Amino acid sequence: MTVIERPEMHPADAYTLALPKSPRPIVLLGAGGIVKDAHLPAYSKANFPLFGIADIVVPRAQALAEAYGISHVFGSVGDAVAAAPADAVYDLALMPDQFPAALEALPDGAPVLIQKPLGNTLHDGLRLLEICRRKRLVAAVNTQLRFAPYIAAVRRLIADGEIGELYDFEFRINVMQPWYLFPEVLKLPRIEINMHSVHYLDLVRSFLGDPDSVSATTVKHPSKAYANTRSDIILRYRGRDLRVVINTNHDHIFGPEQEQSFIKWEGTRGAIFLQLGLLLDYPTGGADILRIARTDAGLTPGPSRKDPDVAWQDVPFEGSWFPDAFMGSMGALQRYLEGSVPTLPTAVDDVIKTMALVEAAYTSHDFEGIDPRLSLAAAGGQW
Repeated sequence: MTVIERPEMHPADAYTLALPKSPRPIVLLGAGGIVKDAHLPAYSKANFPLFGIADIVVPRAQALAEAYGISHVFGSVGDAVAAAPADAVYDLALMPDQFPAALEALPDGAPVLIQKPLGNTLHDGLRLLEICRRKRLVAAVNTQLRFAPYIAAVRRLIADGEIGELYDFEFRINVMQPWYLFPEVLKLPRIEINMHSVHYLDLVRSFLGDPDSVSATTVKHPSKAYANTRSDIILRYRGRDLRVVINTNHDHIFGPEQEQSFIKWEGTRGAIFLQLGLLLDYPTGGADILRIARTDAGLTPGPSRKDPDVAWQDVPFEGSWFPDAFMGSMGALQRYLEGSVPTLPTAVDDVIKTMALVEAAYTSHDFEGIDPRLSLAAAGGQW
């Protein structure tokens, strides 16, 4: 079996999802919904030591501390840093506009996991990158979908050549997103790509490397006051017969029957289908489904509708996006710190490129594509 060597054939060691051998104490900076729903359940499941939690709303932090046996509660980032042990890992889970001050307050050289996105704009991300470099922080970004257990299974299958050469990579999200659960997000001038499709753009990069170009459109709902909630994004990889498309609609109010939440990889010898159950009836979620179809002969499109000789089979995995992927993102940083993996794939120096891709998508939308009137005129015709 001949398989062309591509980036997706060589996943980073950190994606194996092993836990650190000697986990360091964690100081949580922020006690909002994502900490309650994902960070703390993940760290508890992984038996990561929790030193303290800080939030300007102290009763909120205190409630989480009591629920998870955290000994120290603080009302500010500064107080948490002053009391933290020297080997602490900081988990920064505030809103992006609060990141600069929090990073400046950390000790020089400290390790920190920064909640995504890396700022509200690329300019914000570059400012954060400058702070991290100047202070020599060992900084990673919590783009945790990279570490979901079913994504780890997909990486292994593709790297082992189970579906041959990848030629199609599709994301389809058609759900009713309960944005009211995130009131702070609704105040932002950019929502969908910054806060949601950033996961998919980042995941594509983690498989395929950096694209050569991006085309996108992203729009708001006509009856809603807040910003964009639906997007179409196309990524191009020069020299590859590869389609990469992200299609999201968070305004599907017509019930679960036609809801969709999946990622699909198609290759010359098979295909992988992943249903992201979390986004179906979020945050309760539906079923996660991972299946693979293989064909020994390979697929050759022809003029007839004759189905290839394939059968879909379930792929076993354990865990889900919430909370297990958060074990992986923190675990990758800690494994890098202890030297058990040679690279940190979610370092700020890498994820700034995801932010550049986000910015490029918004810029593409602003340019509004090619006017067909110009195409007709260029060909010598009249509209």
